[in-house]
Amino acid sequence: MSRSRGAALLLVLWLIVLLSALVGAFALTARIENQQGRVLARGTVGDAAARAGLEYALMRLALPDPALRWQPDGRPYAWQFHDMAVEIRIVDETGKVDLNAAGSDLLAALLHAVGAEPDVAAQVAGAIVDWRDEDDLVQPVGGAERAEYAAQGRAYGAKNAPFETVAEVQQVLGMTPALFEAVAPHLTIYGRLPSPDPQFADAVVLQAMGVDADPILAARAATGALLAEAVLGGGSGTYSIDSRARLEGGRSARLRAVVRTGAGAVPGTAYSVLRWEEGASPR
Repeated sequence: MSRSRGAALLLVLWLIVLLSALVGAFALTARIENQQGRVLARGTVGDAAARAGLEYALMRLALPDPALRWQPDGRPYAWQFHDMAVEIRIVDETGKVDLNAAGSDLLAALLHAVGAEPDVAAQVAGAIVDWRDEDDLVQPVGGAERAEYAAQGRAYGAKNAPFETVAEVQQVLGMTPALFEAVAPHLTIYGRLPSPDPQFADAVVLQAMGVDADPILAARAATGALLAEAVLGGGSGTYSIDSRARLEGGRSARLRAVVRTGAGAVPGTAYSVLRWEEGASPR
């Protein structure tokens, strides 16, 4: 009898331990799922806030009053969407260097401005021009056609056709991931100008153009300059918009898009999307 009671007691104790472990595991799983749900819900709200920032930016760009109209020159605009802070930057695509229109000198100057050595900048700039032109002649400075690609073990040669995306420039001979990351924010295929519009260009592009950036950037930073606002106007109608909603814990929901408004938009819509990228970022 004593042994049976001892065995029964031991079995009951093991059952209690097992049930406690199961309850603990269930409680931990429920807590993790609750936290994941909260993060997901907050992220969804953040994505909606970033999208709202883009829509609001387009509305402010179209305002007729120059005192209220936002300018597409890269300056940051702060906006509150319910309880979430949103920072918005707008850049007119004519303020960037167009891969299909810029000359090799401007391209080389831009690459040098973002950190490339002068000889590397000249070589890559020539290769960019050779990539988009229709002939098989190598540029006088730098450049690369089929033979140069083959010598580097590339199975393809120069495309001999216009760039279709900014990302395509990564295939150009001499373009490294680090150089592309540095130069990509200053490039476009939608500007269609041989030289960017200095009204909308950032400091790096202005430097590449040989323009003194300080007075231009100082004028943009000044507030209440209605005359400058009136002169600038709303831009070309094709814009890069970076909308970032701040989340808890220092993270943010970010939307980066290139959109076209006005006559260039799809009929029946306020704007057409040329590029769209969204997601959370660590800061």
